[in-house]
Amino acid sequence: MSRKTTFDERIKIVEYVTKGKHSYTETAEHFQVSYQQARSWVLKARDGGYEALVDNRGHHKDASELTEVEKLKLEVRQLKAELADKELVERFAKKLLELQRKG
Repeated sequence: MSRKTTFDERIKIVEYVTKGKHSYTETAEHFQVSYQQARSWVLKARDGGYEALVDNRGHHKDASELTEVEKLKLEVRQLKAELADKELVERFAKKLLELQRKG
């Protein structure tokens, strides 16, 4: 029943509950979101204001904002990913050669 929502929609949902005195169930049905999500947004807005409703998933710091340790951790992560890709290609090539010899 849940769906993607915009920041403005989340504000409308919170106001629907708080100003309109609607229940979470009514709100969830009206806006086609889950009961839990409607409640979560209302609680977030009460605790941190509307700014708390901003979706920060996928938000990454600018390279200029990273500390030296964060930069090194990022580089290690990238190198590990590259190594895993290379190992996968090597296993694939090995398996392909094995199959070609059998067939």
